[in-house]
Amino acid sequence: MHPLRSIGLTATAEDTYLALVQRGPTTPAELASILRVTPDAIGAAAGELTVLGLVEPDGERLVARPPRAALDALSEIRAKELGALRDSADELSRFWRDHHPEGPGYIEIVKTEEARKALQRRIQDEAVHQIRALSIGPSRRTAPLEVAPGSLEALARGVVYSVVYGAQSLRDPIGREIIQTCVNLGERARVFPNVALNLKVCDDRLALVSPPAHAPQRRHYIAVEQSPLLDGLIGVFESYWQMAVPLPAGDESVDDVGDAPTDDTRQLLTYLSGGLTDESIAREIGVSERTVARRIARLQEVLGAQTRFQLGVQAGRRGWL
Repeated sequence: MHPLRSIGLTATAEDTYLALVQRGPTTPAELASILRVTPDAIGAAAGELTVLGLVEPDGERLVARPPRAALDALSEIRAKELGALRDSADELSRFWRDHHPEGPGYIEIVKTEEARKALQRRIQDEAVHQIRALSIGPSRRTAPLEVAPGSLEALARGVVYSVVYGAQSLRDPIGREIIQTCVNLGERARVFPNVALNLKVCDDRLALVSPPAHAPQRRHYIAVEQSPLLDGLIGVFESYWQMAVPLPAGDESVDDVGDAPTDDTRQLLTYLSGGLTDESIAREIGVSERTVARRIARLQEVLGAQTRFQLGVQAGRRGWL
């Protein structure tokens, strides 16, 4: 796991913070020697960490600060940014419709399933550098998650895939298997509790977007060419990406730790995934809150999870939920 890289910091910044935590207050020159990087690189890394409140100067030395408060504050800021992005998209869309009732030329409504499949395949085949995607995941009323035709071929020729999946994707056995297959082939995958729309962006020039629908036949698809709207959709993806939890490849997993979960463990994970508090869980299973907290901490240790959300991700990957 690379907890700081997953929120957008550089590898040098992460290494600098970990070194400061382990060694205590240290000068930039000593850090440069320890990490075998240039003093300028340490200066840039210290700047990244200082902005987040993870490091502060103490005379000539740098001092690491506890991470919880700083990263909780960052998470709250990014959640507000995502909400602001959604509100801005709604407001700008209404403004656009008021002044362009005939519809902009860079938007096309994809009206048939055949046209949607053709555009999906075009995105896979024409991608040169990267494909970025948001996936709500399957529900009881929609078709199951599947590998998009042409995506494995695109991965094989070096196209960078970055996908944020809705958490429900991991609660579906077929979905978990498909996602893990793609990750093992090089896809960069992350998970977020609630993904609001399905989106696929080919390089920076074409996107296919669809809102959630209760049935596949009622889903609407919109193709978006290069435009401010496409830039906005890319911004929405990047916001999700920053807040989502990374999924490791198969060789980075902790699936060789522990046996199948007990019924008590499954029950505990089910209550956690349902959003119950420690107090509510303790009341449901007849133990103290301290016991609940201790069991959760032990599960996080066994599954290599830094947070409770990551615990749910890892448990879902193992099929424990």
